[in-house]
Amino acid sequence: MEIVHVYTKLRSKFGRQSLFSDRPAELLVDVHTDQSLGHQFIQKSQRDQDLQACRDMSEHQVNTKRFESDSCGLNHEEGGWPKDVNPQEMEQTIRFRKKVEKDKIYINSILQLGSVMDHCIRQNNAVDIYPDYCEDQEEDHQEPPSAKTINVFRDPNELKRTVTGLSWHPDGGRKLAAAYSCLEFQQTSRDMSPDSYIWDIENPNRPEMTLKPASPLVCLEYNPKDCHTLVGGSYNGQIAYWDTRRGSQPVEVSSVEHSHRDPVYKIIWLQSKTGTDAFSASTDGQVLWWDVRRLSEPTERLVLDPNREGNLDRALGAISLDFESTMPTKFMVGTEEGLVVSCNRKAKTPSEKIVCTYDGHQGPVYALQRNPFFPKNFLTVGDWTARIWSEDIKESSIMWTKYQMSYLTDACWSPVRPSVFFTVKMDGILDVWDILFKQNDPTLSLKVCDEALYSLRLHETGRLVACGSQRGGATLLEINSGLSTLQKNEKSLLAAMFERETKREKILEARQREIRLKERSRSEQSRDEDGAREDQDQNQNQLMVRAEDHFYLVTETKRRRDNRIRGPVPEPESDSEREPGPEPESELESRPGPAAVF
Repeated sequence: MEIVHVYTKLRSKFGRQSLFSDRPAELLVDVHTDQSLGHQFIQKSQRDQDLQACRDMSEHQVNTKRFESDSCGLNHEEGGWPKDVNPQEMEQTIRFRKKVEKDKIYINSILQLGSVMDHCIRQNNAVDIYPDYCEDQEEDHQEPPSAKTINVFRDPNELKRTVTGLSWHPDGGRKLAAAYSCLEFQQTSRDMSPDSYIWDIENPNRPEMTLKPASPLVCLEYNPKDCHTLVGGSYNGQIAYWDTRRGSQPVEVSSVEHSHRDPVYKIIWLQSKTGTDAFSASTDGQVLWWDVRRLSEPTERLVLDPNREGNLDRALGAISLDFESTMPTKFMVGTEEGLVVSCNRKAKTPSEKIVCTYDGHQGPVYALQRNPFFPKNFLTVGDWTARIWSEDIKESSIMWTKYQMSYLTDACWSPVRPSVFFTVKMDGILDVWDILFKQNDPTLSLKVCDEALYSLRLHETGRLVACGSQRGGATLLEINSGLSTLQKNEKSLLAAMFERETKREKILEARQREIRLKERSRSEQSRDEDGAREDQDQNQNQLMVRAEDHFYLVTETKRRRDNRIRGPVPEPESDSEREPGPEPESELESRPGPAAVF
């Protein structure tokens, strides 16, 4: 049985019927003005009043509580395999794949999905949804150089320590490793923590991981081939190796008797097949090579003796180190005495390993790095200047900055722009230099903090800069795209500049060498003339002495001969017996002698 519901309503309750039609307007009602009604009302006086067309606003300041974020992660493992198949066994997985590929349902599913994928692939190949229409156009307006602070990572300990080393995580740069130690003389206390930290750049509240060495770390480096391993140089000279998957304690530590005797100021990973080789430098005058899988003793040793005798007592203290992967046998060492030592690891004898030296600073060489685009040119920082050198010129640098008002402590090249380098100073200022733009002054000077900056490290993209300060603060800055984007013809222009400056220094060096040779020959000539003059004076004196001796000999011989001819001289008479008469001639007149002759 079908049930039907019927609702009824009267037409009069719907209201007036709406009639729509196209017709001109017509007047239905016209109400005229009644002037008699105006006497019953009082006209209001006019008044002007200003009205604001917006709501009244009030400003308040609220200091919110500090927000601490916590990062959580989930590790996804390979799944979807049957229980009887072990995904770690390659034979079982291959056998299972072959079994599935023979199944008809699998083949039909692949054929159905293939038609859908074919349509999508053809559509993507037909239309490019990411075209760059302005690729060939040059930007007329370039933004001025600038930088902004992103985060500040502070030492969580009460006793603040200096950030002596920084290293970026090789996989994307999401983490920053910082080494903390106190390098001031006799300022280390027992309550000072030896820990160093790994920070997540998006979470400055708490370090992601703590590294616990036996002695405070002076330098720290991520392995570029393995993002889980780090190697660090300690204040007591030991080398420590970490694997972050195994916790905060070091996996391997070098023995004290085979380690450095002074703090390890720099350690660098080497390009090798195993990816476990590194070498370190210290102020004890040694460069040691290590295999982190076995740190019981170094694999090789070099003593920085300038006399090339391997004497450790006369060795130069190393404070900076540089290694370029494109030159696997060469490396350079910056010393406390202001010298840069160029070395060759594959030389046969220790004396041949020290190739040459560059002398240009009046204090320790705190930073040393080759240009990543022009490896023959390298940058050094010491005293109050930064200098750019060429391997072909050993007498002086080809370019240098003017003397700054504050001491320079670290520097590095930009990894993306060959003409840009960065320096930090003791007054807390970060300077960005673009030598193609101007050479006398930095392109950008930024006051990072009110304390001294000691370390500097750039990310491989060239946009992020990390600066370590004396009071344990690691400041992360982002520079604008103008300083981190390769400019048009920049490489060719910088190559021409380096070549021009190198030729100029070669000409000046040759001229200086010529002047020195002339001075040397002039000094030798004057020395010979002085010797000849002395010989002449000596000969004249000898002739005079010989003439006088000859004269006395002749006069004495003649006097004796005259005495023999005259006979014996009679006795002189007394004054009383002598008769008056003429006086005899004096003896001076009768006997020839020197007085009579002269």
